[in-house]
Amino acid sequence: MKLILGLGNPGKKYQATKHNAGFMALDFLAEKLLGKNPKWNDSKKGKIQYLKTEINGETVELIKPQTFMNNSGTSVNFAYKNHNFKPEDIFIIYDDLDIDLGEIKVGFFESAGGHNGIKSIIQHLGFNNFLRFRMGIKTPLLERIPADKYVLSRFSLFDKLKFKKAIHKTVEALELAIEKDPREAMNKYN
Repeated sequence: MKLILGLGNPGKKYQATKHNAGFMALDFLAEKLLGKNPKWNDSKKGKIQYLKTEINGETVELIKPQTFMNNSGTSVNFAYKNHNFKPEDIFIIYDDLDIDLGEIKVGFFESAGGHNGIKSIIQHLGFNNFLRFRMGIKTPLLERIPADKYVLSRFSLFDKLKFKKAIHKTVEALELAIEKDPREAMNKYN
């Protein structure tokens, strides 16, 4: 069984913002696997939305933390401890300011790279060797506005098209990592 987490902020206000890349990728994956408007379950105790399904015969639990990004570790730790996962069974999808819009990177990275959601997760789990799917959101606009405002802004129409390609690549990489091996996904998408 794999635990697949998409990071973002809860609520309509943040729904289509760059910082919700992880949520958007999970929504796309859920619809691909289960059809339009899949039913997400709520866990008030764990502060998560979740659903279980399968990818190529492997049971997966998709999770969207319902804490704000900077506190993602609380929800991730709840899900991790509830299911007794191994670190290598955890896949996390999130936005990355250092990667150009439309590009992705897959790997087991050492640091949080300045991402507060990942910092929180590492702090709560006590390890960093989970597989990461980093979705690029960097555009020239980042040079003109502060990063904290940039990640909470929406995509322009043109950027939205590029971002959708990144969602498709991310889901393909994730499926490859489950069906074959994380190293194959890393070799193909990095």
